[in-house]
Order: sequence, then structure tokens, then C-alpha cells
Amino acid sequence: MVSFECLLGSTSPPASDAGLPANWEVRHSNSKNLPYYFNASTKESRWEPPVGTDTEKLKAFMAENHSSAAIRPDGSGPGSGAKEGKIRAAHLLVKHRDSRRPSSWREADITRTKDEAISIILGHEARIRSGQTSLGDLAVTESDCRSAMKRGDLGFFGKGEMQKEFEDAAFALKPGEVSHVVETASGVHLIERLE
Repeated sequence: MVSFECLLGSTSPPASDAGLPANWEVRHSNSKNLPYYFNASTKESRWEPPVGTDTEKLKAFMAENHSSAAIRPDGSGPGSGAKEGKIRAAHLLVKHRDSRRPSSWREADITRTKDEAISIILGHEARIRSGQTSLGDLAVTESDCRSAMKRGDLGFFGKGEMQKEFEDAAFALKPGEVSHVVETASGVHLIERLE
């Protein structure tokens, strides 16, 4: 459980269509600029959706109400600007039951196998490479990382700040390139180097 005492976030539009269990609502953390889940009855706050959430309804609700307009596909927006020795990348993460934390904002308890996760991400990769969609657009509803609300944008990072497999793949890309499947302890990723 995460404590949000320092986060006096704003409340979302009515969450009746968010697929959340009774007394739960989606709020927005001003300090992290990300949505979180709040139980008005128990005062519990958490990053992952509560057990009993209808994940399909939640995906649709989050895409409509919590996609970041502040981060644009061209990379402009708050905090843009290259930093020495750092790159900027976005990713789409699909977790599986053996991931180091098999839960996400989309699913409270992830039970898919690693092979199923790889199959899902290969489908996403095919859609991106065909031009049918972009990694950022797909990340908003399909990524198991909270960065989904920012189109998968992780911001700028340098060497030693990410898991080694992720970092090696991201730094090997040229701006605009998308990786093939990258496996880490978090799950399986597609990475797009933005800057």
C-alpha cells in the first residue's frame, strides 16, 4: 500500500463508469501527475486498482479521462529538453505472473504466463510496425506501467537509472526507433527512443 498523505490530488469525473468496486474512485496526484485509486470509506490510497475492478471498463475510463495532454507525441510539453548524457524514451510494458510485481493499474492480479505476455506484446509490435497505431497511443490503454497515462513516456534518464536490459536496448536505439521485445524483471517491453 502506498501512502499519499503528501498528495492532495484532484478527483476525476464521476467514476461510476470506471468499473471500480463500491467506495473506490480515481483521483489525480498533483505531485506525480498520475492517477491513483482512493477508497472514500476506508481512506486507503493505492497505485494499483483494487480487487474486483472491471479492467475493461477501467481501461476505457482511464483512456478517456486520464490520458496526458501535457505530453505530446512530438515530445514538446513540460520538462522537455535534452540533458547531457541522458536519453528520453517511452515504453509499453506487458507484465506476467512471474514479473517482480504482478499487478498494475489495469489489473490487480496478473495471472498470464510469460509466453502469453510475449504473444500479446508481439501483437502490439506488429500493429506499431504496420503503421496501424503508435507506441504512445497503444500504451495509453495497453501498458501495465503507470507511464501509460503519459503515452508511455519515461522522461529523460541516464546510464544506471533503469534495469540493465532496458537501458542497453534504449541506448542502442536512434531517436524515432522502436525496439523489438525486451525482457526485464518487470515483464516484456517495447521501447521507443524519443530523444
